[in-house]
Amino acid sequence: MDLKALIRDIPDFPKPGITFRDITTLLRDPEGLRYTIDTLAEKCAHFNIDYVVGMESRGFIFGTPLAYKLGVGFIPVRKPGKLPGAVHSVEYELEYGMDRLEVHQDAFHSSCRVLIVDDLIATGGTAAATAQLVQRSGCELVGFGFIIELTGLGGRQKLPSDAPVITLIEY
Repeated sequence: MDLKALIRDIPDFPKPGITFRDITTLLRDPEGLRYTIDTLAEKCAHFNIDYVVGMESRGFIFGTPLAYKLGVGFIPVRKPGKLPGAVHSVEYELEYGMDRLEVHQDAFHSSCRVLIVDDLIATGGTAAATAQLVQRSGCELVGFGFIIELTGLGGRQKLPSDAPVITLIEY
C-alpha cells in the first residue's frame, strides 16, 4: 500500500518554507490505518517487548493499537503536570526553547523491554528524551518505531545507536 498517498502535504505550515505531513488523512482511512498498524507490528514483533511507549499525543494514536496488536502494555509519556503520580522527568531542547516529558515512576516493571513509538521523527529531540526516561526507569530500550521519518533533519543521529529504528515512510 502506498501510505504516502494517504498523507496530505500542507505547504507553508506552521511557517513559510515548511511542508507539514498531515497524518489525519491516513487516520481517517480504515484500510490505511489497519495496514499501518499491521505493518509496524510485523516489523517490530521480533523485539519481544513488554511495553510500547508513546509520546503525547500522536504517539498515543499509533502506540496504543500497536500494543494491543502485539499483546503488550502501553505506557504514555506526557507533557508536564498531566500525570497524577510520582514521575521521572527529562528536559530537552526544541528549535525554539526547552520542553519536558514525564512518565510515572511505577509505570514499568523491572528489567522490561520497551519499544518507543511516535508518528514522526524529525529532529529527534522528543524521541531521544523519551529514550532517557525509559533508561532512567531501568528498562531496556530495544528500538523505535515511526510511521514517518524526515531524513534531512538528522533525528536518527540523536537516538541511541544500539536501538534499531523502524520507519514506514521516508521524506
